[in-house]
Amino acid sequence: MALRKKIVLRNRAAVETPIWQEALCGMELLLLHASPVCYGFGIPHGDNSAVIVIPGFLGSDRYLIQLYSWLKRIGYRPYRSGIGLNIQCPNLLIKNQLNITIDRALNETGRKVNIIGHSLGGVIARSVAGQRPNDVASIITLASPFRGTIMHGTVLRAAEAVRKYILKEQGDKVLPDCYTSHCTCDFLNHLRCEVPPSVLRTAIYTRDDGVADWRYCISGDPGVDFEVPGTHIGLVFNSSVYTIIANRLAEAYSHRHYRRLEPGNGKGAHPTGLREAARHRGPQQVLGMGCEMAAVQPRPDALVQLCPRGTR
Repeated sequence: MALRKKIVLRNRAAVETPIWQEALCGMELLLLHASPVCYGFGIPHGDNSAVIVIPGFLGSDRYLIQLYSWLKRIGYRPYRSGIGLNIQCPNLLIKNQLNITIDRALNETGRKVNIIGHSLGGVIARSVAGQRPNDVASIITLASPFRGTIMHGTVLRAAEAVRKYILKEQGDKVLPDCYTSHCTCDFLNHLRCEVPPSVLRTAIYTRDDGVADWRYCISGDPGVDFEVPGTHIGLVFNSSVYTIIANRLAEAYSHRHYRRLEPGNGKGAHPTGLREAARHRGPQQVLGMGCEMAAVQPRPDALVQLCPRGTR
C-alpha cells in the first residue's frame, strides 16, 4: 500500500496580524444580505446532500446559523456539528460528538458527506477526512491554519488557557501533550498526513486575516486555494465565500465524490473508490489511504501545528 505524504509539525509562533480589522466583520453580513447569492441567484443549487458545518475556536454552532440556513435554501441538507462550544480536545470532540453527526448524516442521506469548517473547525475537518475517507466527499476550510498555528498572540494565550482547562477537566482521558503539536492522538496523527485524494479539498483564505497568518491557511495548490477579501471571522458571512462554496459543492457532485457510498467500514477507501478518483484526478494522484509515517524530506511550506505547546 502506498503511503500518504506526511506533513512536518512545527512549534507555535505569534504574528502581528491586523486583529483590529476583525471588528469589520459585521459589514460582511450586511453585504451578504444585499447580494443575490444570499437568495440563491446565480449559483448552482444542491441535490439534498449532507453538509456538516463545524465552528471555530471558542465558537459554537450558533454563529454558523446564517451559513446553515443558506445551505438549506440552495438545496443541501445541512447538519450542525453537535460539538457544542469548541473549547475541548479535538480528538474527543471527533470521537464523542462529530462522528455521531456524520453517522446520522450518512444514514439519513445514503451518500458521502461534505464538511465545512471555520478556523479550527476546518483543521478538525481535515483530520476527519483522513480518518473517514470513505465517508467524506469534500471538505471546505475557511481561514483554517492547517499548516501551522502562526497566529496573533492574543489567540495563542487563549489557546494555552484552554489547554490547561482540558488537562484539568479531562485528566487521564487525554494525553499529556493534548492541544499541542506534539500530541500523538488520532486527531493529530491524521492531520499530519495530506488529505486523501478521493476527497475534494477547498481552502478559502483572506490576506486581511486578523487572527491567523493566511500563509498557513493554504495548501499551495492553486486548484485548491481561493482568496477572498474579508476578515477571519467574517468569512462565514462573506458572499464571495458563499459563491465558492456553492461551486465547489457542485463540483464534488459532478466528480461523483458522493454519488453513492462505497462498501467498507468508513475508515479507509475502498478500491472502487480509488478507481473512481483515478478517472477524475489521474492515476498518478491516487495514493493508498494508510497514514503510515512516511520518511519524507521536510518542506518549508509544509508545516503544521494545531495549537500552542505549553511551557517550553
